[in-house]
Amino acid sequence: MLFHLAPQPMDFFEKMYYDQGYERIAGVDEVGRGPLAGPVVAAAVVLPKDGIGIELFDSKQISSKKREDLYGSILSKALGVGVGIIGQEEIDQLNILQATLRAMVAAVQNLCLSPDLILIDGLQSLRLPISQKPIRKGDQLSNSIAAASIIAKVTRDRMMLEWHEKYPRYNFAKHKGYGTKEHRRAIEKFGVCELHRKTFRGVKEYL
Repeated sequence: MLFHLAPQPMDFFEKMYYDQGYERIAGVDEVGRGPLAGPVVAAAVVLPKDGIGIELFDSKQISSKKREDLYGSILSKALGVGVGIIGQEEIDQLNILQATLRAMVAAVQNLCLSPDLILIDGLQSLRLPISQKPIRKGDQLSNSIAAASIIAKVTRDRMMLEWHEKYPRYNFAKHKGYGTKEHRRAIEKFGVCELHRKTFRGVKEYL
């Protein structure tokens, strides 16, 4: 069942399902579906029932400094955090949707505890034998999903900063692999590198 409701408190879904008897609710989200380079990264986060004492936000709506601060708080206070990473080679082999779903499954499987419910940002369910609820724009409606979006975003951004050191000509530190004008010009000028998704428009033309 897909939920798409008017704005609710960020703990609305968690409270609803705790009241139904669920004990370990994991929020799941991903980042990196759209870039021309780099991996897709998913995270799964199980928060304490009473939260972590700070307000959480969709990672896209806050500054990088705020994300880093929240990242540390989530890691220190969450009951469990799992991350799944699917690289550009596998994205090219599978397609981005299937790679994203695989990253989400891996994130849940990498949790240190087994959730009895997963709340998923988006429309897709996962191939896991766990109760689950996809929620449209879930990163704006659920604390658990918002926490997952922050973990996934910071993890991927840090990876792209490391790749920047190897390939500074593309300036991955700035655009994180997304198809900005600067990035597209760099591909046109320098060609593609191992990090580029070779089946994506904007890359495959330069192979």
